[in-house]
Amino acid sequence: MQKLFSEFKVKNLTLKNRIVMPPMCMYCAPETGMVTKWHTTHYATRAVGGVGLIIVEATGVSPEGRLTSRDLGIWSDDHIRGLSEIAEAVHQCGAKVGIQLNHGGRKCEANVAEIEAPSAIPYQEGSKVPKEMTKGDIRDTVEEFKAAAERAEKAGFDIIEIHAAHGYLLNEFLSPLTNHRTDEYGGSPENRVRILREVIDAVRTVWPEEKPIEIRVTAEDYQEGGNHAEDLALMINLVKANGIDLVNVSTGGLVPVTPKAFPGYQIPHGEVIKNLTGLPVIAGGMLSDAKEVNHILEQEKADAAYLGRELLRNPYWALQAAKVLDYDLTWPEQYQRAK
Repeated sequence: MQKLFSEFKVKNLTLKNRIVMPPMCMYCAPETGMVTKWHTTHYATRAVGGVGLIIVEATGVSPEGRLTSRDLGIWSDDHIRGLSEIAEAVHQCGAKVGIQLNHGGRKCEANVAEIEAPSAIPYQEGSKVPKEMTKGDIRDTVEEFKAAAERAEKAGFDIIEIHAAHGYLLNEFLSPLTNHRTDEYGGSPENRVRILREVIDAVRTVWPEEKPIEIRVTAEDYQEGGNHAEDLALMINLVKANGIDLVNVSTGGLVPVTPKAFPGYQIPHGEVIKNLTGLPVIAGGMLSDAKEVNHILEQEKADAAYLGRELLRNPYWALQAAKVLDYDLTWPEQYQRAK
């Protein structure tokens, strides 16, 4: 048995393999944030191709929580039907499915009157200046994540991922580079992680206990004074007992700095998070070589691997990886003649 194709279980979620398609924005939803047939086909195709877990793209918990006006939304009950069609299609094609709940914070570029952030600091020169959130705004946002999680359950998702990475709202609270608050939501790590704790607590009241909650974190800000993997591990440890079952580890996105990317460049950061928190970790970063991915898993540097761009290029990567690793993977019945 190759580790890549071994089962992976978290709470009631059992993945048939350790191949994960991470959230990747498709930028093709209408202004209303509704699912289109394109979305359903896109995700179902990767399930046919053998991916174990597919996580739907960053989905806005509010209109101003979107990254652009072409992102999916989950701020209304009207969104449930389309999202349930994605979940049903992925299940029918043999994979498990999650959804990433997100608020874009200061990086929101959607057509909204006002954007908000922990502090009134724009993303970069020329960017819109966000409103500094009041405590009332924070409470409203926590409720938006809660309502979104309830809709995700109604839509039939197996796991939800709370997006606290890539410079979006929750990540902005976590980093001292973007959080200059002097109240109980700023300053110390205990304060900066407070909103994430409140979001997890609120989500847990509506999300079934037997279903896992995953968080995605930015483990390296790539700027002096920012967070590193050890800082994220400390903050995760402060809130993991509130209901974190799995961590999806990424880096960058908080400030306009482009990291030096190479195959597996996120893996060391994921390994730090895994070792210091004791939580299972999904990690990756420009992975494409099946032997390399399998080796990372066998060395227990991560518990599962995400492949983003590679799965955009090749929806059937898993089927081909099995051949490379000399593993007798069962192909979809409809494709047997091609095996």
